[in-house]
Amino acid sequence: MKNLLFIGDVVGKSGCDFLAEKLPQIKRTYNIDITVVNAENSAQGNGVTYSSAESIIAAGADVITTGNHAFRQRNELNIYEKDYIIRPANYPEGGCIGKGVCILDMGAYSVAVVNLMGTVYLDPLDNPFTKIDMMLPEIDTRNIFVDFHAEATSEKKAMGYYLAGKVTGVFGTHTHVQTADETVIDNHTAYITDVGMTGVEKSCLGVDIKQAVDRLRFRMPVRFREADGKCFLCGVIVAFDEKSGKAHNVQRLIIR
Repeated sequence: MKNLLFIGDVVGKSGCDFLAEKLPQIKRTYNIDITVVNAENSAQGNGVTYSSAESIIAAGADVITTGNHAFRQRNELNIYEKDYIIRPANYPEGGCIGKGVCILDMGAYSVAVVNLMGTVYLDPLDNPFTKIDMMLPEIDTRNIFVDFHAEATSEKKAMGYYLAGKVTGVFGTHTHVQTADETVIDNHTAYITDVGMTGVEKSCLGVDIKQAVDRLRFRMPVRFREADGKCFLCGVIVAFDEKSGKAHNVQRLIIR
């Protein structure tokens, strides 16, 4: 039995710093074998940079996933040449840098981490259901974990049930609020609608509260800034059988 830790959207420098402070102890306490972190908001102004990615990897992450802000830092897109940094696989083929899957060779077994993005209320990328159907036959391991970066809870739920029995875990990201519906579907696939976020807890999804309120009240353009204050870390831990690819348990995690 192995343990995979998936940590929800890391927001800004404060989120990166809190991750670096807490992750080593979390990995020891829960006997973590593999750590995956969504870092699409880890840079100032969204996206991911060499600096934020290096901080997250140095903290103990094995794979970095992203989402709709994957290409926000346009001067640092070469970061996707790194094997351990992936972007949603359903970006159109041909002119998009990077890849949507990372295969980790763990010696006696391997693990695939897939990044997908939803299309309800988000950019009209290729259909994520069709894309994962195309990808699965090409992935040579039963241990497959999917970061489904999506806005609509209905789309996330649908993907979880669609992939039940086909992958080891489906983790929703993007909305930054941890949901209380963690489960193992059909005794095989760990699922949660949203893992949550890592960053300043007293905030609007990591953003300064007054700015977020003003944007919603007055409908005027606002340049959001990262909130100040005490942080928390949200994630899930999945215990899985590395030989069969079946999840046996999924546990929500909040560290304050």
